[in-house]
Amino acid sequence: MDPSGVFFTNYAGDRSLIRTRKQWAFLIAFLVLFVTLPWWASDRWVSIGYTTFITAVAVIGLQICTGYAGQINLGQSAFMGVGAYGAALAMGTGWDALAALVIGGMGAATFGVLFGLTASRIKGFYLALTTIAAQALFHFLVLNLPQSWLGGAGGLHLESTSVFGISLNNDRAIYWFSLAILIAMTMGAFGIVRSRHGRSFEAVRDDDVAAGMMGIPVAATKARAFLVSSFYAGVAGGLWVVALRHVSVEQFTLFNAIWMIAMMIVGGLGSIVGALIGTAMIQLAREGVTSLGPSFVQWVPALGQDFVFAAMNVLLGAVIILFLLFEPKGLMYRIEITKKAFRIWPFPH
Repeated sequence: MDPSGVFFTNYAGDRSLIRTRKQWAFLIAFLVLFVTLPWWASDRWVSIGYTTFITAVAVIGLQICTGYAGQINLGQSAFMGVGAYGAALAMGTGWDALAALVIGGMGAATFGVLFGLTASRIKGFYLALTTIAAQALFHFLVLNLPQSWLGGAGGLHLESTSVFGISLNNDRAIYWFSLAILIAMTMGAFGIVRSRHGRSFEAVRDDDVAAGMMGIPVAATKARAFLVSSFYAGVAGGLWVVALRHVSVEQFTLFNAIWMIAMMIVGGLGSIVGALIGTAMIQLAREGVTSLGPSFVQWVPALGQDFVFAAMNVLLGAVIILFLLFEPKGLMYRIEITKKAFRIWPFPH
């Protein structure tokens, strides 16, 4: 719903994402805030920033697969790991960081589409089990392949990374690089979901039998959703390598995939902006627990040193349960209702 007096006389204008001058002003203000953050914020906030950007790329991919196409995916962390190892191997042989991200994304997409092909025959609980198998297979392969290939349990380490000759060995450079990749991937996601592929995803999500009767290739559409989602996860994994300059199998666990599911639930299914909001909210909550946890342990020594990890588990479970009970459509749904109510105020309808 647009504010009163806002209308378009051509199709391109009616399809635009940014529809008013106020929206443009808010968007530019947000971009300026994020771009300039490393100049006035502490190093900790810069680190939180690029960690959130990297996670958001993976969650956007998960949103396309689960939120738009309706395919349950609990293997996003494994696909992210495949992309991380692929990007690490590429950068280790001299590839530019940007090219390495593409290579890692393509490797993850190849791995992910193998499990997407099974989605043509199974759905629901059984599909979730299949994607969990991707997590187990990823760990098995990394730990059992020759150590000279992927480093075994110790993982791979990079001395330095660069993009277009610019070093990415400091937090500010990593922050700006991650932000640029997030913006590009977000624009790509909007392009996908607003295209015929996005409409096919939504049709299959709502009723795959009816979609097939309408001429939509259901099996290919489901596999395509996994391919896109895995590519996004692979790019996020490559960014993770750029940030840490180290990759190991314990960084990509099933627990991380469940966190991504929680981020998507908090933001709202079927919304790219919701994926961004959910990621930011959960990341800030996790950082709050991490920062306050040691203080609680000092005040109440009986809690023990495992309090922070236990608090993380409680936070994850509580967030998922509370949102499913009281806000099942996520924060983005509530934001849209608030915007509509504001636009028609003071009228009741």
